[in-house]
Amino acid sequence: MIDSLLIANRGEIACRIIRTAKAMGIRTVAVYSDADANALHVRQADEAVRIGPSPARESYLVGEKIIAAAKATGAAAIHPGYGFLSENADFAQAVLDAGLVWVGPKPESIRAMGLKDAAKQRMIAAGVPVTPGYLGADQSPDRLAEEAAKVGYPVLIKAVAGGGGKGMRRVDDPADFADALASCQREAASSFGNTDVLIERYILSPRHIEVQVFGDTHGNVVHLFERDCSLQRRHQKVIEEAPAPGMDPVTREAICAAAVKAAKAVDYVGAGTIEFIADASEGLRADRIWFMEMNTRLQVEHPVTEEITGVDLVEWQLRVASGEALPKRQDELSINGCAMEARLYAENPAKGFLPSTGKLTHFSLPIRSRRDSVRVETGYQQGDAVTPFYDPMLAKLVVHRPTRKEAALWLSHKCADVICWPVRTNAEFLVNALGHPAFVEGAIDTGLIAREADSLVPSGAPSDAAWEWAACTILADSRGERIGDRYDIGVSPSQEPWRAMLGLRLNSAPAAALVRLTDGEHTAEIVAREEPVCASRWIERVAEGWLVNDVGSSFVINETRPDSSALSSASNGAILSPMPGRIIAVDVAAGDSVTKGQKLVTLEAMKMEHSLTAPFDGTIGELNAEIGGQVQEGVVLVRLDSGA
Repeated sequence: MIDSLLIANRGEIACRIIRTAKAMGIRTVAVYSDADANALHVRQADEAVRIGPSPARESYLVGEKIIAAAKATGAAAIHPGYGFLSENADFAQAVLDAGLVWVGPKPESIRAMGLKDAAKQRMIAAGVPVTPGYLGADQSPDRLAEEAAKVGYPVLIKAVAGGGGKGMRRVDDPADFADALASCQREAASSFGNTDVLIERYILSPRHIEVQVFGDTHGNVVHLFERDCSLQRRHQKVIEEAPAPGMDPVTREAICAAAVKAAKAVDYVGAGTIEFIADASEGLRADRIWFMEMNTRLQVEHPVTEEITGVDLVEWQLRVASGEALPKRQDELSINGCAMEARLYAENPAKGFLPSTGKLTHFSLPIRSRRDSVRVETGYQQGDAVTPFYDPMLAKLVVHRPTRKEAALWLSHKCADVICWPVRTNAEFLVNALGHPAFVEGAIDTGLIAREADSLVPSGAPSDAAWEWAACTILADSRGERIGDRYDIGVSPSQEPWRAMLGLRLNSAPAAALVRLTDGEHTAEIVAREEPVCASRWIERVAEGWLVNDVGSSFVINETRPDSSALSSASNGAILSPMPGRIIAVDVAAGDSVTKGQKLVTLEAMKMEHSLTAPFDGTIGELNAEIGGQVQEGVVLVRLDSGA
């Protein structure tokens, strides 16, 4: 058995691997960049080594530094986690050549499945059905546009080296193909160093179904059933679950058998995932499910498989890498109940899901207990900082319940319990998604979030109930009618509201008392009532004011003076950088005339592109952006003159 392990990753997956390794008595070594010097995974490991500056290309993506760290600390093996170098065959080979154990598949298997076009050709040869499309070597824009027309619109452009939703663009109109291709290739070059793409038919009612497979060095390959990852936003998974809703035994047997066949076709060893796309317009049918790609690593969503099978997949990885046979045969694996996972991101849904960075001044996640079946995977604690250098995922919340409806309800409660301020999160968005009637009934596809965005995306302002609760609390506090600094209310598992005022005597406040409030962006005038209707979970006095949890969204609310006024929201033509990042495209010049909605500047941050557009017709009066430039949040990039 491996006795020491270096984890070539960061964040929640590094913490996840450290937990299992320690339980197995394996010494752990973390690596970190300057931005992660005090990160949770560094604090949890037995030893930690600095590998470079904050940008991933100078630290976590430099294989030589990681191998040197393993050698210097006497680590026997390297676990890559997911992302970064986890699917880099050259790095895997370099680890082996250095005399270290690689906790992952053979380099040849990674190469065979690493490029989507080659993988599809291999699957065709193995008899696994694949999505119709273009896999050719001619990557000229004209040829790609020609092939897209043959496939028929809408089409999906996909980077052949892509993954994690990066390097993918849906195109509905041939007129938009060239711009979408250029954007896809830029993102692919930045994320993967490879601009080649393939073209696929875009399935109009698509479900994303994937199968967990596992192989060992003794020739055994098993599957651990399927997961459904159809709830996505811009190709990024939001909520994952296992098993897939609506999956009948016959279809399950067919798709899982195809996954095992795919793994055997590349002599696969270790944990891997075969991803399929299903046309769900007529329900899940084996003849309408096609191979998309294979992820030759542990998936972000692996916990839902662990929950329904009772298997620790990281433990299996370490045992297989040590030369052991798989701990269980196929006939010893079964599905128990339903598990769901929600990805908690540091982002602001009300502002187009822009990444949110900064110190986690107030940060609290649900805690697992004997009564409370919730699993939290995170790489952050209160006081840590979210930086712009890496993926903005803060945590994964995982629940396991007897039925799917119970799992969705319970996960909704857990997302509503998240407290995070001043960094924004998507917790309230997750609550809304989990409670959407279509999701509750299992009538899902990858386009659900885009279609229902208006009902899912929160406003970004406190709800009426949150304002009222804050008003009553502040008023009572000013009268000295309180006990302690925190007042809790909650929602029972049956979703019936209940109050526990903890000594707060709201009925002593005058019914007509007017309280003026602000959260720094919005203002409200509230008439305090004797019995406020409270949707928020709790309110707590903090240094900045009163911190209110409004069903997953956190706000600091303070009383304003009568002459206070709301912040002006009128646009003055200043286009500000919404976050720290790098300018990757400038589409205008000073003096240009532009129309409302026209793209002006494109910013790259946290591995994603963000286009800034003109808020009205006008002329570019000031341009402070140049390609390659690094900018901070709030900097004026463009000033637009209306000409009025």
